[in-house]
Amino acid sequence: MEHPNAQAARAAMDALNKGDMGAIADMLHDDVVWHEIGNPEPVRGKAALAARFAGGSDWQITASLHDVVANDEHVVVLAEATATRNGRTLKYRTAEITHVRDGKVTERWAFSDDTAAIIAFFA
Repeated sequence: MEHPNAQAARAAMDALNKGDMGAIADMLHDDVVWHEIGNPEPVRGKAALAARFAGGSDWQITASLHDVVANDEHVVVLAEATATRNGRTLKYRTAEITHVRDGKVTERWAFSDDTAAIIAFFA
């Protein structure tokens, strides 16, 4: 039997691939701290994160799950991501690490195999 936090991580990946940001938002704690690749300052709070992604962004990210490791407090997701933006595509590998409390993500970090390419792609 897979840990419930691993199941939630798989559901979040599925929601990402479907573009269902509402489902992802439901998995976040109101006080979530969201660390982004290449951004030294995290986004703090679900409302601030929603505002950051509001307004119809010009990019989309999908991911192919490689593995999930989870316990009561932490989840690590290993995936290959594909970002599209303005007719361009970037593929990269990522490790997503989250703290979880009461079934909701309280803090998230993402690490990649090519941070410089990600920064340039989304600049």
